[in-house]
Amino acid sequence: MSDEAAVKEFSADIKDLGDKIVALTLMQAKELADYLKDVHGIEPAAGGAVMMAGPAAGAGGGEETAEEKTSFNVVLKEVGDKKIQVIKEVRALTGLGLKEAKDLVDGAPKPVKENVPKEEAEEARSQLEAAGAVVSVE
Repeated sequence: MSDEAAVKEFSADIKDLGDKIVALTLMQAKELADYLKDVHGIEPAAGGAVMMAGPAAGAGGGEETAEEKTSFNVVLKEVGDKKIQVIKEVRALTGLGLKEAKDLVDGAPKPVKENVPKEEAEEARSQLEAAGAVVSVE
């Protein structure tokens, strides 16, 4: 099987696209994931691979999802007085680099974590609030 992978040739367009994806920063990759989800209905799998989403919203079953919310977004509303501590917490929570975390904090209000379980969202909120930020869980 590894011999097949070594022999397989790819078109120039696919190679170019793959190289561009590999070169993305974490913030750009997150933005790409959001774009694919919102515009094309493609959601990343838990392991980071991209997979197709389930049936479209109009296909039924949408009412059940609306009744019980299982995923939440942690949104940084205001930085507060301790900007450096907030940047450190954002880095710890997201795994972003220093520049990306600073850009996220400077661009508040912005989501810090998206589509996470309620417990994780509450924990992230308490950590960010302890650092001096104003945070909401949506």
